[in-house]
Amino acid sequence: MTQLLQRDRQSWSAIGGLSTAEEIAQQPAVWRALAASLETELPRVAAFLGDCLRNPAQRVILTGAGSSAYAGEIIADTLDAAWPARVRAVPTTSLLTHAELYLDPASPTLLVSFARSGDSPESVAAVELLRTTVPGARFLHVTCNADGALARQANDDAQVCTLLMPAASCDRGFAMTSSFTSMVLATLCALSPQPAAASIEQVHQLAALAEQGLAAWSTPVAELAAQRVERVVYLGAGPLEALAKEAALKILELTAGQVQAMANTPLGFRHGPKAAVNGATLVVLFHSAKALARRYDADLLAELRRDGIATHCLTVGWDADIGLPAADSGNAGLTDAWLAPLWLLMAQQYALHQSALLGLRPDNPFAGGTVNRVVQGVTIYA
Repeated sequence: MTQLLQRDRQSWSAIGGLSTAEEIAQQPAVWRALAASLETELPRVAAFLGDCLRNPAQRVILTGAGSSAYAGEIIADTLDAAWPARVRAVPTTSLLTHAELYLDPASPTLLVSFARSGDSPESVAAVELLRTTVPGARFLHVTCNADGALARQANDDAQVCTLLMPAASCDRGFAMTSSFTSMVLATLCALSPQPAAASIEQVHQLAALAEQGLAAWSTPVAELAAQRVERVVYLGAGPLEALAKEAALKILELTAGQVQAMANTPLGFRHGPKAAVNGATLVVLFHSAKALARRYDADLLAELRRDGIATHCLTVGWDADIGLPAADSGNAGLTDAWLAPLWLLMAQQYALHQSALLGLRPDNPFAGGTVNRVVQGVTIYA
């Protein structure tokens, strides 16, 4: 029987993890399907955007909640550096409570919403907030669900544009996996200043690298995850700090909080958070593609290994403990923001295997319903 991330499908099904395992493993194929759809979608999105990103007065807010917020954080600074427009990531969970800190009724504003289902109450409320607060606000919905509340808004509103992900990206499992990486790559393509053809080619390149990575990492990640840990620390600099946040959230979600996780930067980790490391801690450092950042990465890694406290310290990235040869990097356009979805495949697999090790059902680790796939129990206040 065909192996899927070190188990056969029947075994994954028996422990309630088949959907999550499939959705992690399918990402190279989903990214290729995304690239194909972007051939026709990017011209439509570009027409909607017009010249707004060239306007220094334009505000672009990348928003979402949970994983969707981290999607915006991964790419915000890269896009802000590329355009005259001001681009920042603000979670819906902050927009709704402190709108006055982020919104200016006098500034043209584009709200880019990341949403797997498009039905999150905060996502819908954030759109309505901008409609009533910022005259002429426009909306780009990056979503995986054609039937979600956000996707339906574009049907009769010229101020709304929906960028829909391939259907397979709308994860059936609890944790966002292929939905997350697809939305990151799609938005990088849609808002990048480089020609659309170049962006689409980078998606194809990443899909090929992801196939290599899934094949090369499957065994070592499963072996690493066979060891019980109490804590996992993910570290990354620049865009990889948000990647570290998403990786930490994956292990928290899929182990139902039984494994505690935190995220930080390699330099910031020394300023107190390093106190969390004990003899049952795994430390994972996402290596930056930037040479200067890698020097700081290497210094901290050497320090942690000298300390000898953590159960294990390892790197993920080019020429890393778990990674790919830098000789495969090819296109120089593969910066940290673009590479984040690739390196995330390691953390997704690790969280899946840890969930299984703990006897949980990875497709729904919260059998009691205390945490839900689409958030519940939120009251929206005016």
